[in-house]
Amino acid sequence: MAMNALAATSRNFRRAARLLGLDSKLEKSLLIPFREIKVECTIPMDDGTLASFVGFRVQHDNARGPMKGGIRYHPEVDPDEVNALAQLMTWKTAVAAVPYGGAKGGIGCSPGELSRSELERLTRVFTQKIHDLIGTHTDVPAPDMGTNAQVSLAFLLLLFVIHCHLFVCSAASFILDAFYPIMTQTMAWMLDEYSKFHGHSPAVVTGKPIDLGGSLGRDAATGRGVMYATEALLAEYGKSISGSTFVIQGFGNVGSWAAQLIHERGGKIIALGDVTGSIRNKAGIDIPALMKHRNDGGALKDFHSAEVMDSAELLVHDCDVLVPCALGGVLNKDNAPDVKAKFIIEAANHPTDPEADEILAKKGVIVLPDIYANSGGVIVSYFEWVQNIQGFMWDEEKVNNELEKYMSSAFQHIKAMCKSLDCDLRMGAFTLGVNRVARATLLRGWEA
Repeated sequence: MAMNALAATSRNFRRAARLLGLDSKLEKSLLIPFREIKVECTIPMDDGTLASFVGFRVQHDNARGPMKGGIRYHPEVDPDEVNALAQLMTWKTAVAAVPYGGAKGGIGCSPGELSRSELERLTRVFTQKIHDLIGTHTDVPAPDMGTNAQVSLAFLLLLFVIHCHLFVCSAASFILDAFYPIMTQTMAWMLDEYSKFHGHSPAVVTGKPIDLGGSLGRDAATGRGVMYATEALLAEYGKSISGSTFVIQGFGNVGSWAAQLIHERGGKIIALGDVTGSIRNKAGIDIPALMKHRNDGGALKDFHSAEVMDSAELLVHDCDVLVPCALGGVLNKDNAPDVKAKFIIEAANHPTDPEADEILAKKGVIVLPDIYANSGGVIVSYFEWVQNIQGFMWDEEKVNNELEKYMSSAFQHIKAMCKSLDCDLRMGAFTLGVNRVARATLLRGWEA
């Protein structure tokens, strides 16, 4: 999956650069990261022994503003993948028109094998090592919730959560939600450690707890962005969420929020699945009742108001709009020919393989790319940063209204690129992002 993401990012960048007619030297320079940081983090373990972990950060590009991207705690760190994800954040922030460049990083460790105090010591030592290379106007880390590898991190963290005697529901679909407090806690430690060197600096990280300057609306941001993106796309074809049928794959943070918000707008969700199983109801699934069932500890497949279905059939179920919200690479050359949806909204990162992309295009299926569709999270992270810099917090209504403006505006700009370059939405989004970074780079004088 990692190589898929890497190969797809490079391929999309090269295609976008060709469509834009970029100078070959400029194209090459846009791919080279600004800085790669590697640090040794040695900490005392609870049993008195010393352990050393490798921390890293790839800062890709700062032509449009400070670099932005997640920090992941994961035992296997693939430098190529981290580079690809940092690069992807550069184009993603440019598509969303937020003034950032891309970065990515993390620590090579198995968080499930570390106690809470060991995790805290590790986070603080890592921050000490990189504090002079990050900053409010340099590089703004965030918790890494949206990457596919986070799912495996979630399973590792499950041990840690149980170790902390927290109650965790058996349904694996909310494992990610269970870790949201841990990821925000990591950001709280990072903020505290950084502030010891630089004074109170709430804007140095985003994804913080509300009590430390986190933004209202951040938890729902990616799912809400998916809903706004869907609204913008359907409006283009004279349709609306109300009266359309939806199939949603994945019921973690993004999937559950997207489902709730689509349901509120009158969309009929006829099938839904996560790792515990899949359900359907052609009259429409009662999402508020399903949320209550899930929050009470019930598994998806045990929900009384829907019938269990084969998970393999979920992606090829007859519907107007298919929304993959879980893993990458779920739409491939094997199942793409059988997809019956007219529209696909990529709420997950890289859910569609390049081969599937070509098959779907021939079938006339409209695919709204992940680089735009799931950018609600980074947009609201930007709002959090803005609020922290101003020292003036917004109410949730303002956060949601501003998010809608950004998602709507980005869609119009993508459509304009599609029209002028005669390309699909994925290339429209990539050319928009790459072009904005290239223009900023040229205006600043890249050869100097």
